[in-house]
Amino acid sequence: MNREQAWELLHRYTTNPALIRHGQCVEAAMRHYARLQGADEASWGLAGLLHDFDYERYPEPPQHTREGAAVLRREGCDEEVVAAILSHVPWNLDDYPRDRPIRRTLFACDELCGFVYAAALVRPQRLEGMEPGGVLKKLKQKSFAAAVSRADIQEGAALLDVPLEQHIAHCIVALQSIASELGLSPQTP
Repeated sequence: MNREQAWELLHRYTTNPALIRHGQCVEAAMRHYARLQGADEASWGLAGLLHDFDYERYPEPPQHTREGAAVLRREGCDEEVVAAILSHVPWNLDDYPRDRPIRRTLFACDELCGFVYAAALVRPQRLEGMEPGGVLKKLKQKSFAAAVSRADIQEGAALLDVPLEQHIAHCIVALQSIASELGLSPQTP
């Protein structure tokens, strides 16, 4: 499966613009980390783009990811990508542990990308000039993006064996690379 096919599949299963943007955010972060680690940027990007593609149709565990995995396999998606997607949720960890870099990275980027996106939305400059310290402050505000699991964000950085502030910095840089696609260019008065 290539990026164009993945994009078409995402749009076939997902109509919610926020879910599509989330896939784009995680794709950008996965590609960024793949470059840093010398991994296959295309497959890591696909894992990020498609990790929640089945969520609108199958929002409940364990159907979410398992139904999507069946679709991905029928569509010819690489098994490493499918396994990474299965590993990003807790109900599949017995069969798909986070024991490989692509799996750890997908889990680590998922919640944090959503949080960074939310933090950017409340800034007039959006992603431009965003610093990890500002995101860390927002993480301490329990009412801000309350649905985002702070525990998962902490666990993700630990899985990557990087300080949380550094992980945040990587995700900011990744999202900055697609800011205009995300509608996160600075607001003009």
